[in-house]
Formats: sequence, structure tokens, C-alpha cells
Amino acid sequence: MSKKKEIIWMSAIELAKSIKKGELSPVEVVDAFYNRIKKINPEINAFVTLTEESARKEAEAAEKAVKSRKKLGPLHGVPVAIKDNIPVKGVRTTYGSKLYENYVPQEDMVLVERLKNAGAIILGKTNLPEFGLIPITDNPLFGASKNPWDRTKTTGGSSGGSAAAVATGMCPIAVGNDGGGSIRVPCSLCGVFGLKPSLGRIPRWPALPGWETMASEGPITRNVADAALMMDVMAGPDNRDYLSLPPPGVSYLENLEKGVKKKKFAYSPDLGYAVVDPEVLEITRKAAFDFADAGYGVEEVKLDFPNMEGDLVNQVVAETVAAYGDRLEEWKNVCYKPYLDFLWLADALKAVDYVKTQYRRKELWEKVRRVFEKYDFLLTPATAVPAFNLELGMGPSQIAGKPVGAVSWIAFTYPFNFTGQPAASVPCGFTKDKLPVGLQIVGNRFDELGVLQASRAFEKVLPWQDKKPPI
Repeated sequence: MSKKKEIIWMSAIELAKSIKKGELSPVEVVDAFYNRIKKINPEINAFVTLTEESARKEAEAAEKAVKSRKKLGPLHGVPVAIKDNIPVKGVRTTYGSKLYENYVPQEDMVLVERLKNAGAIILGKTNLPEFGLIPITDNPLFGASKNPWDRTKTTGGSSGGSAAAVATGMCPIAVGNDGGGSIRVPCSLCGVFGLKPSLGRIPRWPALPGWETMASEGPITRNVADAALMMDVMAGPDNRDYLSLPPPGVSYLENLEKGVKKKKFAYSPDLGYAVVDPEVLEITRKAAFDFADAGYGVEEVKLDFPNMEGDLVNQVVAETVAAYGDRLEEWKNVCYKPYLDFLWLADALKAVDYVKTQYRRKELWEKVRRVFEKYDFLLTPATAVPAFNLELGMGPSQIAGKPVGAVSWIAFTYPFNFTGQPAASVPCGFTKDKLPVGLQIVGNRFDELGVLQASRAFEKVLPWQDKKPPI
């Protein structure tokens, strides 16, 4: 195996250690990833903007810092990709929309500040659906990202570019965000790890209006330890985001290996309402009970959570129109065309509909709270289907032979955006067509550490890091 190939498949932790020891040069590392991007990205369309000039300058400075024995940050010289709805100072940030085609932010999002301060080097911005509104990755500016395991299929979304970039070795780590499953969905379909932290754990400032009480920023990685390190860097309060939480008070990475053997896991195949592809059901159930066979307390449970698919659509439409209403007619002329199919809902929605959704959040929480009074974690499929053909647009119209709604295939992720709980998608197997399937691990309120520890324990039982897409 050539050194270049070794670099692109090294973890962020391995890269940082090798750079600090002088075994690898940050310039060499950045060059390896840009060579990979130039080779792979035209086929996958994960990156939409590259910051090659500034990244090389930062890599040269990082190399000098190593040689001068300066104190180095935990991600010194490690490349990272940033989703294109996360502001990076001086770098075009389009949100996948023609309304922002030439927008260049003047400030970094807080998490970007923190990554830079930790020594990370930004490679560029990754693809997403327009404004991150749907669970596939396609937009009028850059087109669709393609699944690394089968280029005829979707990456999922909305952090599909970030997940595809990590899966293909175009970057070791990436940042996404998740308002209804937008980290967990593409991580499940692309075969990588992704964590949606608690609402407010990582500050969301500055950010465009929308997803105010639903979205969390979070890491996308090829292993759990890299995500824990990213959380150590990115988590913590900032007064510029009034929803940001107090300090976690613990290092996620230092405590990652602490056991969860005495914890209780509930496994639900459907949350009480989801229609699931039989193969996904079989793979996730087997994974859950392989975990049980390894000594973890797993029990299959029957749940009756309310189906809030309609509430999700209402909330997204209402918040989107409230955010961009003064440019609505302009936007309709240039928007991602399938959006026209639901933007008309804005005229039918009333304030009382929006408020009813908030009441139903409480109804959902009552059901969820009772589960977590008995169990420490909830296991479910991450998505109801594996990656589907790009031609199907936002999703299949049928699952297991039954007609379903447009976002029914993400039935397992959005409930925990409504409740604000931390949740992760871990790779747990492959379909007969060799498409990845993810298992969702949901934790109690504010328990990112527990979710990471449980994910690490699962990673030991069913390791996935050696599985790479055929590209």
C-alpha cells in the first residue's frame, strides 16, 4: 500500500499523532487529500467549493509550527470538510441556493472558529439540498451527490456531501447538521458514523433563520473516536447562540472506552408506526442482538410513538416561508423544482397549525420519556430503506409493498429532533446489493457521552472501518 493511500484512510487521531511526531508533514497530508478529491469528486460530487490555496498556506504554517515545537492543537494539520450551509469566513457559502450563489460570509460559525483554533485545515465545502430542507442531496447549483457504494443511488441528505466525502477517503472527518435526520440519514446510506448532538450542544451562530428548535451541528467520521475528539473541540456554550448548553464538563474522547455493559438497551423495529424494508429490518434486528450476544442488555420493545410526519412537513414549510417570505416569488423562479410541490402549503398553514405541532412535541416526549425511565438507550433502524435510485427524487412511494408519504423513509430520525435528544447512526451491515445499513442509537437528554460510549462498544462488536466503497 502506498503512503498516499495510507494517508487518505488514516483516522484524524492517527493523522494528528503522526504530524506531531514529525512522521507526516501537514503539506503531505493536504496534498494527499486534494489528489484524492481531484480523482474521485468528479464522479461523486461531494465537494462543491475547494479552498486549496488557503489550505496549502495553512498546511505550510502548520508544518513550521511542528518544527518550532510550538504547542499544537488536538487537530493540528488534520483536514476537515464543512457542509455548505455552515459559514466559513471568506469562503463562498451557497446553501445550495441560487439566492446565495455568490454569498461570502464575513464570520466563521462558532464550530469553525473552534476547529481552526484546534489546528484543523479546511479543505472545502460539501454539497447539500437547497437550504438543507430535504433528506436527499441535490440542488439547482451543483446537482446531485452520488452514493459511493452505487453511483446510481442517493447519498441521502441533507449532509450527503459530507458523508460521501468521508466514505470515499476525500477527507478524514467532516461537519454536517441535522434538523430531521440530516447527519444520520446520509451516514446510514453511505456507511459512516454520524452523531446528532443534543439541541444546543454545539452553538449554531451565525446561521440563517429556520430549524430554530430542531437542528444540531455534528461530526461525520469513519470511527467513533474521531467523532469524540471533534465533540471535545466543538461542544460548549457561546452567548451568541442563546440556545447553547452549558459546558459538557467531561472529555468525550478520554471517557470513550468506559463500559456500558450495565446499561439497558431497548430495540424498536418501527416505533409503532414506521413501515420498514424487510431486509433493513432483518439487518438491524440481527445487529441489535449480536450486540446482546456480546453481553449487552438488549430487549425488543413495542412502542406507540405518535407519527409526526405531517408535523415535520408543516414545521419545515412554516419556518422556511417565515425566513424567506420576502423573497418567496423570486425564490420560486430559481428554486429546486420539487420544492414547488410543497411551497403551496404555506398559503394553507395557519399559526394554530404551527402551535399544534409544538403541543404534539410534548405528546411525543411523554412517550419517549417513559422509554428512558426504563432503558438507557433506544436502538432502531436509522432509515427505513437502503439507498434508492436517484430517479426516485425525495424517496420511494412504497415500502414493503405499502404506499407511504414523501418522508416516511426517515421515520426513525426526526422524532429525536423534536425531542432534542442525542442520536447516532452506526454502520451495522449490508444488503444483498452491497448497500450499507445503519443502526440508530438514541440517548437520554444531554447524554452525548453515553451515545458515543455505546457506539464505541457497538463498533468493537461489529467493526466497520475496514469496509470501503468500490471506487
